[in-house]
Amino acid sequence: MTILLGVFLHFVGGFASGSFYIPFKKVRDWSWESYWIVGGFFSWLIVPLIAAWLTVPHFWAIIAEADGSTLGWTYLFGVLWGIGGLTFGLTMRYLGLSLGMSVIMGLTSAFGALMPPIYRDLFTDATEATFTAMLHSSGGLWVLGGVAMSLVGIATCGRAGMMKERQVPDKTKFESVAEFSLSKGLTVAIISGVLSACFSYGIAAGKPLAAATVAAGANSLFQNNVTFMLIMWGGLTTNALWCFALNAKNRSFSNYTDTRTPLVKNYLLAAAAGTIWFLQFFFYGMGESRLNNDASSWVLHMSFIIIVSNVWGLVFREWKGTSRHNRRVLISGIVIILAAVCMVGFGNYLR
Repeated sequence: MTILLGVFLHFVGGFASGSFYIPFKKVRDWSWESYWIVGGFFSWLIVPLIAAWLTVPHFWAIIAEADGSTLGWTYLFGVLWGIGGLTFGLTMRYLGLSLGMSVIMGLTSAFGALMPPIYRDLFTDATEATFTAMLHSSGGLWVLGGVAMSLVGIATCGRAGMMKERQVPDKTKFESVAEFSLSKGLTVAIISGVLSACFSYGIAAGKPLAAATVAAGANSLFQNNVTFMLIMWGGLTTNALWCFALNAKNRSFSNYTDTRTPLVKNYLLAAAAGTIWFLQFFFYGMGESRLNNDASSWVLHMSFIIIVSNVWGLVFREWKGTSRHNRRVLISGIVIILAAVCMVGFGNYLR
């Protein structure tokens, strides 16, 4: 039952992540950098602070008493992940939900799921949750098989996306993705996919914070909420510097106060997007606490994001004008990912 709860919580988090960009689509007359950073203040600063305040007693004391290296590494991985998050936003801007998510999540899934156990093998004395330990247990092999199958499914979704680019005329592409650019989109998607995995490393670096959170009396479901604050601060640093630089370059600082735009509506939409975005990790943290396997949690999270984002891509007609075969390839990829989710869940059950 605990495993099923963990999988369900990851689905809720994946749904939030695959859906958060939708409110941004409704923002009018603001530059991308303006609505991205307004949403970012909610997702990386305001909502994580509220979540920690509601769920972790004396959370400031936990941070104040933590080892400097723990805080430093957790924050640094947040900074690197922030670059991935920044380029993630640009990928959605240039490729749309379906194709952009497929490329990003393929790389993020592999790096985020496998690097922490490999790191523990090479650089620590740990004997549990290592890559070697996974290779020598039936549950671990099922989990690794699920990771591999997930990558196959994500690659299949990516193939469907590439087929789409060959079939759909430019006019149709621009109807669903106003600034479509395959070359720009693929470049930033690769950068985002590699660096977004740093969130997983940040969670691993923040394990002492999670332990201190439970010791302080917090429910273990919320043990990662203090760690998330540190990672988010790193992400906010990166994104704020870049977005404010773009505001200066594009002379778009006026967006924040221009009453000729739907000002209140834009702020509310950006706040909604930022809040929904953070909920992915709020539920991710709860799911990870129940599965207790970072490789499994990461691949489940990525897989559910792929499923949800591709469904939204269909809803928003990003696949308009494609052939039936093209859509069958997309659906095949989603089915493979669902099979991978089942494999990961079964692997955790065997553990």
